[in-house]
Amino acid sequence: MFSSTGVGSHPGTDHLEAARVVFGEAPGLPYLPELPARGVGADLIGRTAALLVDLPAEVQPSGWRLTGRPGRDHRRAADHLARDLDGLEEVGHAYEGPLKLQVAGPWTLAAAIELPHGDKILADAGAVRDLVASLAQGVSEHVATVRRRLPGVTEIVLQLDEPSLPGVLAGTVPTASGFGRLAAVEPWAATQALQSFDAPLVHCCAPEVPVDLLRTAGARGISLDLTLLRRRDEEALGEAVEAGLTLFLGVVPGTDTRLPGPAAIARPALELWRRLGFDPAQVASQVVLTPSCGLAGASPAYARKALEAVRAAAKVLVDDPAAELNGQHGG
Repeated sequence: MFSSTGVGSHPGTDHLEAARVVFGEAPGLPYLPELPARGVGADLIGRTAALLVDLPAEVQPSGWRLTGRPGRDHRRAADHLARDLDGLEEVGHAYEGPLKLQVAGPWTLAAAIELPHGDKILADAGAVRDLVASLAQGVSEHVATVRRRLPGVTEIVLQLDEPSLPGVLAGTVPTASGFGRLAAVEPWAATQALQSFDAPLVHCCAPEVPVDLLRTAGARGISLDLTLLRRRDEEALGEAVEAGLTLFLGVVPGTDTRLPGPAAIARPALELWRRLGFDPAQVASQVVLTPSCGLAGASPAYARKALEAVRAAAKVLVDDPAAELNGQHGG
């Protein structure tokens, strides 16, 4: 069982160095790092748009938009991803174990990419269905490619990044013009789209994470920023844990700051587990520690330290979580 990992994005433009950091500091669950500082096509939306099958997209002044055929921006995104996979193979060629891949989820894509001559894809239910099918096929091919390149990988953990999902459900996503809001998506429709992906880990570092919906949709885990969690969210989290989901809890900031020691970093996760009413001895089996979100806004030195810090804090969860809780509470 893995006990710590990163969310996905890293600072800088050196994909080989980022891969070395990941495999060195997140050995239990390394991942394919993303480097958005490289520009167009390296961003979350463009990177995932490159995986879409028969739905090419290009950058317009208002953002990414579906087009009739692939152009320069699509090729640039595909080239970035190809170089990243080359680097992954070079650094991880001897690796054996699970590997995490991150892509933008269908609802975040639908809220970001525009139709050729209209509003966001989110505004058209038929276009959303086409997007979901295209993304599911593209992700399947991406996973197969990674498996061929790294034959020692025992399991692919697919992470769907869904920062826009709460807004999609609440009806707060702006129209392409910015003057209106797109209609809220019904929970059943959101669930159905997510079920097109086989037991994904869903990451949402925004408030109002729809925990019950993700559990119903068959997610294997939920990744969230622990500092944004409210007490009223905890009942749903407890039900998710009882259903067997893994919690990926963001416990250190994604941008440079002074980091406390491992016990202090682990403590909020342990206290959440105690409030949920579960046995401290089981926390390491269903909790993975991460930075609160991606590390693209951090310095390279801090990105490495953040991954080191969550790995050291995860050791507290593994070694003696009950003693740490008792020490905190005077028992």
